[in-house]
Amino acid sequence: MSSAATAVGTIWTAPSTAGTYTVNMLTGFVANTSGTPGAIVPDLSTTAVPSTLGGSILVTVVATSGGGTWSAAKSACNTAAGSTAYSAGAYPTGIDSTATKINGEAWSIDYSLLDAYGIALSSGALTATATNGALINFGTAGSTPVAGTTSTIVSTSMSSTTVRVDQPIANAPLTTTVTISYNGTTICTKTVTIRGAVDKLTIANVGTQDLSGSAGSAQWMYQEIGLYSAGLYTVLATDSAGNIVATPATLGTFTADAATLTPTVQGLTFPTLASSTSSSSTSRFTLGSFTCGASAGTSSPVVVFTAAATGKITKSAPFTARCADDAATYSASLDKASYANGDIATLTIQFLDSKGNKANSVSAYGASSIVVPMMTAVSSASATSVTKADGSLALTYTVGQSTAAATAGTYAGVVTFTTPSLGTTQALKYSIVDPSGTVSNAEVLKSIVALIASINKQIQALQKLILKR
Repeated sequence: MSSAATAVGTIWTAPSTAGTYTVNMLTGFVANTSGTPGAIVPDLSTTAVPSTLGGSILVTVVATSGGGTWSAAKSACNTAAGSTAYSAGAYPTGIDSTATKINGEAWSIDYSLLDAYGIALSSGALTATATNGALINFGTAGSTPVAGTTSTIVSTSMSSTTVRVDQPIANAPLTTTVTISYNGTTICTKTVTIRGAVDKLTIANVGTQDLSGSAGSAQWMYQEIGLYSAGLYTVLATDSAGNIVATPATLGTFTADAATLTPTVQGLTFPTLASSTSSSSTSRFTLGSFTCGASAGTSSPVVVFTAAATGKITKSAPFTARCADDAATYSASLDKASYANGDIATLTIQFLDSKGNKANSVSAYGASSIVVPMMTAVSSASATSVTKADGSLALTYTVGQSTAAATAGTYAGVVTFTTPSLGTTQALKYSIVDPSGTVSNAEVLKSIVALIASINKQIQALQKLILKR
């Protein structure tokens, strides 16, 4: 940056070299007009008063002007969740909306066309095209754009600052790439998705209801999907392209297919509706529960979703809903009779109701005391947890102590749960082989006896063969 001085009322001549200059406006002296180019210096031979700074101006001299030509650095282009025009200064380029557009809603692609000095371009040809048949239309600042009727649009109006994007087929999902050009130069390419109508319902994470019960279990849903909210199964809604669809009450309603209800499963409820379309969010699920009669058993209900706007009905596949009473008894068993150091052992506790049915997964199984010698617990039984849908609980152990290897031998474990009214303490018997891999004297003697018995059998068979000859 260089400086030059000039007296007020004197014309400053810009230098031919590109750069940024500070022009200081001086008063109080007589100018020497024979000064160097681009600068005015005082004439010290006069009796004028010394110079005084009256102000300064910052001037940029460029080799080639960027005025009137589109500048990518100064312009902007962003997706927006429905707007009338690009709002200057609201957000820089590349800050796209993270919103989700549901069936029937429109996307907006907002843009600004500025030159290298941030000045709006005054004329030119605007063109926008969209893939997959999307309908697009230009919008003008201050008015809401209407839906388009074609996938290619052209305009010469520089007041257009947004492109509206709509589905070409009602209720059908759309993913489209929109390209906006100015005077043949691509200035913006954006891909957006509009979800379609609900087309499929997938039921999963189904638990077992208590007899005569209707409320779900927050603990069950937490153990299944990580969301502590009452329910006994999840409903995932998707459109025909497999996109997840949020299902607020304004979009439609969930009900049961009345023809699939029975005295065993008498109704379906939906305490929480899906509010997210993210595949990693627990809010992508609608949570459901079912009402059981007084007798244990299973049924195959069907979930129905009815779209509010069109009345379209979407049904799930039948799912197995089971009803059972609280746990009254329990049994415990290990997955193997013998283990070696480092093995993974699984302890299974099966809870049954008073009539021998596998217990429900609504009521917590309560406090317990579990002792398994020479094993280290990987998972434990929480008093507030519930069983799996089949009334069982699986706990995992590693064979060996946390500070040392397990000692070979035969052991007895003890499993006690306090809540089941008719439950009794369960004993576990298992063995652990010698961690060193050596063979005991008893095992050697056993092998010798077996070998002698085998030899005797072979001798007897040979004698019989000789006598026959």
